[in-house]
Amino acid sequence: MDNNSLKPKTFWKRPEGKTGMLFMGLLGAGGLYGLYKVLPFLINIVENTLYLGVLLAVLGALIYIVLDPKMRNLIFYMYKSFMRWLTGLFIQIDPIGILKSYIDDLHSNLKKMNKQIASLKGQMKRLQTIIYDNKKNINNNLKLASAAKERDKKGIMILKSRKAGRLKESNMKLDELYKKMEILYRVLVKMYENSEILLEDIEDQVMVKEQERKAVRAGHSAMKSAMNIIAGNNDKKEMFDRALEAIADDVSMKIGEMERFMEMSNNFMDSIDLQNGIFEEEGLELLEKWENEGVSLILGNQKDLLVHDQHSVDLDAPIVKNKTQNNQYSDLFNFED
Repeated sequence: MDNNSLKPKTFWKRPEGKTGMLFMGLLGAGGLYGLYKVLPFLINIVENTLYLGVLLAVLGALIYIVLDPKMRNLIFYMYKSFMRWLTGLFIQIDPIGILKSYIDDLHSNLKKMNKQIASLKGQMKRLQTIIYDNKKNINNNLKLASAAKERDKKGIMILKSRKAGRLKESNMKLDELYKKMEILYRVLVKMYENSEILLEDIEDQVMVKEQERKAVRAGHSAMKSAMNIIAGNNDKKEMFDRALEAIADDVSMKIGEMERFMEMSNNFMDSIDLQNGIFEEEGLELLEKWENEGVSLILGNQKDLLVHDQHSVDLDAPIVKNKTQNNQYSDLFNFED
């Protein structure tokens, strides 16, 4: 996946940003009400020269803060830090904690997906048996029809020919179903393989980045962060957390895609009744809809290759994890001190 798409969210789009907007609105309303209440008192103060001087000094400081970009950044940094602390009292916003919860979700989803693959494999083998038995019955009925024709038994010939025709028509539909099941099987297996890599990658990231984050926080106190802001430099601690948040957002979307595909594949398999040789068109439509959707976050450009692969699936082939895949998130942490 292109790392350019992993854009960290701005402060206002994160949970603490929403809290900040609400808090800022309340502050604004409170400020207006307070101004209304103290306006007569302010007028009396202005009448006093000494108080007027103090008021002008305070006003000058406020103007300086508003006009000076470094001071604005410092005030906004303090405001963001407070809103983050306040939001953290109610919901989990720590990116390391969020990633750890996603690791648990991935473990759970991989177990469910493994069961789905085994269930699908069983259905495909049963379908192979049905198709094979139908082919045998087609040949037997055609032989019986040919024998009846030679004995001039027209009724038996018609009966056996029609039976062979119905079985042939049924096999055409079952062959189409089997090809769809092959697509589903290929995608499930590849999604399982890629999700295993993603899980291992995230577990490594969390273990390493948790230690790095502790080191970054130990070396970047609140005072040093504030000084960086005043100097116009990027704060490494904040950049580190934003990179982790970008990873958490990306993993969240991939887990969502994984769960949606598992739900779709489960509905597809539930729509098939092999015992009676029937299947619902809705199940096929769900799979075709997924095929026509955009690029998969988990599969990437492998999706089209899997969908249009014409080779037969080897149901006895083991699921192999490709361990050569590079760390897809490493570039997010390429920032200077």
